[in-house]
Amino acid sequence: MLFLTQAPPVQVPSIDYFAVTPILIILGAACVSVLLEAFLPKHMRWPSQVFLSLVGIGAAGVFLAWYASSSAPKGGVTTFSGAIAVDRPSLFLWGTLLALALGALLLIADRSVEPGGAFVAQAGIRPGTVQDRAQVGTTGMQTEVFPLTLFALGGMMAFVAANDLLTMFIALEVLSLPLYLMCGLARRRRLLSQESAVKYFLLGAFSSAFFLYGLALLYGYANSVKLSDIANAAAGSDRSDTLLFAGLGLLAVGLLFKGSVGPFHTWTPDVYQGAPTPVTAFMGACTKVAAFGGILRVFSVAFESTSWEWRGVLWGVAILSMLIGAVLGLTQTDVKRMIAYSSIAHAGFLLIGAITMTEEGLSSTLFYLLAYGFTTLAAFGVVSLVRDGNGEATHLSAWAGLAKRSPVLAGVFTFLLLALAGIPLTSGFVGKFVVFSAALSDGMAPLVVVALIFSAVAAFFYLRVIVLMYFSEPAPDGPTVTVPGAFTTTAITLGVIVTLVLGLIPAFALDWAGSGGFALK
Repeated sequence: MLFLTQAPPVQVPSIDYFAVTPILIILGAACVSVLLEAFLPKHMRWPSQVFLSLVGIGAAGVFLAWYASSSAPKGGVTTFSGAIAVDRPSLFLWGTLLALALGALLLIADRSVEPGGAFVAQAGIRPGTVQDRAQVGTTGMQTEVFPLTLFALGGMMAFVAANDLLTMFIALEVLSLPLYLMCGLARRRRLLSQESAVKYFLLGAFSSAFFLYGLALLYGYANSVKLSDIANAAAGSDRSDTLLFAGLGLLAVGLLFKGSVGPFHTWTPDVYQGAPTPVTAFMGACTKVAAFGGILRVFSVAFESTSWEWRGVLWGVAILSMLIGAVLGLTQTDVKRMIAYSSIAHAGFLLIGAITMTEEGLSSTLFYLLAYGFTTLAAFGVVSLVRDGNGEATHLSAWAGLAKRSPVLAGVFTFLLLALAGIPLTSGFVGKFVVFSAALSDGMAPLVVVALIFSAVAAFFYLRVIVLMYFSEPAPDGPTVTVPGAFTTTAITLGVIVTLVLGLIPAFALDWAGSGGFALK
């Protein structure tokens, strides 16, 4: 005799579509972009892809602004069965990512600085070759970079809002895989570009394995991958702490790698140098925001109750990152590698804010990410304009006497370098001031003193470039400064204006960054 039992009802997860609409718009635009790439004739792809990408980012930004100003609950919401948390830090980071991605997309889409664009037009072209103007005219720009950019942006937005470790891992892969491909698409110096892509892929896969193994250990400890459940288990559990801290250590390696924090920085100089400069700008600005957005959420939500155990270790990591970035930055002779080591030093400064574990620490770190992102974006836009017969002239010797060849460009780059050094009246000064103030309020005065020392050391290699541009004679056969097109001009102008405005009137951005904490659900 068969006994029929009624199956339990299926629990359908509730989804707040309004809250996650910005992510859905970006990922939807990425999917449509793939279809355009597959079905449109070659001559129609570039304008269609540029239009779709700009409209997608613009629509996501408009909806985000409407939701944040009118519909967003004060304490935030969780959706997709608690996998995504849409709270005030998420909204701030989404807005920052969309604004930075808009500027980076303009650099990527520009075809005037490099005839035909900075990306190789034939994916199968032999490494080491340089396409001439005839090839560029017949093949055009490789437009696969646009859906890759949108998918990476969508992954970054999901990463900073992920409320459980499994969702965070999936978002990490969604943002990383397109970047691996984008790094190998440079039209010139193809071998260097492809080498950087391979290094980034191998080291990225290695760090993802650390993240996944840490996730597994934490699941074994808390019987859940949700950040709130891990926090509850860490606050009052009779289980062995070995799984907790081993999982946290492995998880931190994966997160710190993505944020270019020393000593997990080894991919950064090579990838920054070898990738197409617009892609370097996208990585340098947006990936840093995504990585530290994830770091802030994980440590603040899941591991705040155990901060006494791991904070000392991260003190050492922050000091080591500042040491590596400041000291090795002094030895660099390539502008892109110099900015890469600068980013490693700045990652140490950001980590100070991330481990402060107060409301001031959260808001100051979010502000620092906004300020640093726009300055970096504009700096790489300037780097793309100094060129010789082989493409970009990134060796420092080529920048000698640049102020006599192009006073405007030298002035803009000087302002951006001073912002990276943290000179007053720039966003860099305000960013460091608020982060160090939050750390002082939380009893981390020794770490702040160390950070100030390394800030002074790092300022030397910024000033070295300024002295080289203004007080050296240009070489007779030196590089030329390309007149930027509308897209590159807009991106650089946007970065410079934001850097200046945040340095003069930062209150509005600080208020927005401090408008609320993480959703603890």
